[in-house]
Amino acid sequence: MGAGGRRTILVTGAAGPAGRALGAQLVGRAPELRAVGADLNPVPVTGFETVEAVPAAGDPRYEPAMLDLIARVNPDLVVPTVSEELPRIAVLGRAAGLGSALVGSTASAAAVAGDKLLTMWTLARADVAVPAFAPADAFASAADALAWAGGPVVVKPRVARGGRGVHVVDRPDDPVWDKVDASWVVQVFAPAVEYSPQVYRSPDTGRTVVVVLQKAALEHGRIGNATAVERLPDGDAPDVAALAARTVEALDLVGPVDMDVRRLADGVPVVLEVNARFGAVSASAPQILDTVLDDWPG
Repeated sequence: MGAGGRRTILVTGAAGPAGRALGAQLVGRAPELRAVGADLNPVPVTGFETVEAVPAAGDPRYEPAMLDLIARVNPDLVVPTVSEELPRIAVLGRAAGLGSALVGSTASAAAVAGDKLLTMWTLARADVAVPAFAPADAFASAADALAWAGGPVVVKPRVARGGRGVHVVDRPDDPVWDKVDASWVVQVFAPAVEYSPQVYRSPDTGRTVVVVLQKAALEHGRIGNATAVERLPDGDAPDVAALAARTVEALDLVGPVDMDVRRLADGVPVVLEVNARFGAVSASAPQILDTVLDDWPG
């Protein structure tokens, strides 16, 4: 901890949606907390003293650059918000001697959550409710997938952030199917209300905190990132909250977690995908950041 008891927090992906959502929450904490950002695009971001340049997670220069940045900043907490970097920074944390200063899950748990097909397999085997799903290469055509589902399907890349690449297919001649291959996953389309539960799970006790956000508007109408959310009162949608808690336990995730949950036509909530990090709507659930700062052992 810095001089005078002031803590330093290093947030990666600071210029992205998740990082900006955290920055908005860090604004009022400046007297007690020094916030430093890192990003591929190092522009000024509200809430951060500075945003330092780092290479993309897939760049071979990423690890040396992050080790150098961590040595210079000497953070009390490191909060990664870029899905692609989570397994790598979990391993890097050992080399950097971060120990419990790194806020997040193990490399293996983060890797599973970062692959939508692996997430579905893991949750299904743990009896956590998910929509019917299959690897995309199980189907010869969109017509086959629609016949299997008995209605519309969602196709999405197995590895992608947020709503990138997500499509609803409801006709056999949809041209998006030309891009679909083994790197995609198919899910039965859940047509009802969508939620974005924000979750914290303690690495020490396994205690979970769940804030249920309901998506009031989606970027692409039926699907996509939330353009507006509504925080539900505690105790509303208890089945969604319980499902979110079971999900992080089944995936062995700790720290902040953002996920998408939607109701099937019969009202049953199912998990669509999971992000093992803070999400773009975390500012609507500030209790999660509060809990991280109060509870995380770093």
